Amino acid sequence: MRITSNYIKILGLKEIFVFGSNEAGRHGKGAAKTAIKWGAIYGQGEGLQGRTYGIPTKNKDIKTLPISDIKKYVDRFIQFAKDSPKNIFLVTEVGCGLAGFDPKFIAPLFKDAVKLENVHLPANFWNYLK
Repeated sequence: MRITSNYIKILGLKEIFVFGSNEAGRHGKGAAKTAIKWGAIYGQGEGLQGRTYGIPTKNKDIKTLPISDIKKYVDRFIQFAKDSPKNIFLVTEVGCGLAGFDPKFIAPLFKDAVKLENVHLPANFWNYLK
């Protein structure tokens, strides 16, 4: 299994840090704050930003999004990862920190990423995807 470390301190040459964001792109807490050191752009909530990729789990008012909205963002990420096979995407526990979801609700959103060799997922997600 391709497991993302719980504590990512450095990125390898082709690695991209995938973090939970908000639609306003206010990267002030959690993994989003960490992402700033690798190029996350304040004001951009979704997509590739330097050596990071933001997946919104909160809206512009910093309220948690419904799972159906998060799924749309995850689906776009998975398509991006498919289109970027030379990069390795280190997915953090998106939606399971400040957004407050249990991994059992978020992990299934990443089921289509299981077959992508360039996507690494948190151990807690793999527990629900096996």
